[in-house]
Amino acid sequence: MPAWAVLLFSDATILRWFPPLRYVWAFRGEQAKVKITGQNAKRVLFGTINPRTGHRVVLRRPRQRQEDFQAFLRYLRRRYRGQPIWLLLDKASFHQALRSQQLAAQLGVTLLWLPKQCPELNSQDHLWKELKRLIAANRQFRTIDEEAAHAERWLLGLTSTDALRKAGVLSDDFWLKAFV
Repeated sequence: MPAWAVLLFSDATILRWFPPLRYVWAFRGEQAKVKITGQNAKRVLFGTINPRTGHRVVLRRPRQRQEDFQAFLRYLRRRYRGQPIWLLLDKASFHQALRSQQLAAQLGVTLLWLPKQCPELNSQDHLWKELKRLIAANRQFRTIDEEAAHAERWLLGLTSTDALRKAGVLSDDFWLKAFV
């Protein structure tokens, strides 16, 4: 990897209007109430974190298909003009689609595959889990777009140090510590 290249962990997450239910405080013998509409619209956030700087990039999309991932690749290319991009990501079908791989090559984005079923290796995945715990769990926003906008603001509003900490990069056990 060239010294001037940018290394990014990448992952996508689905935000559903129907909130994920987590443990919540309630009086003993009483059940906590979570108000919901019964509808379950969704939005997808594609995101990256730079393990060296903590810089994050997020793109909201209506779906999680190869066309949406390709839009994210183009978005990354605009954000990191002139720099080689090395993208660490899982083996989702839309990542591995031939057109996605061809576009990545055209854009100068090197795709580096993480092992299957190893989300603990993907720092962006750690951020999504924290986001869902703090932003989405046990509550429903007025609209799915309001929820997605709030999630984006939360993620991009973290300081670089907070983002790196929540992503596990600052841990003594971080698996790429010697590299970053």
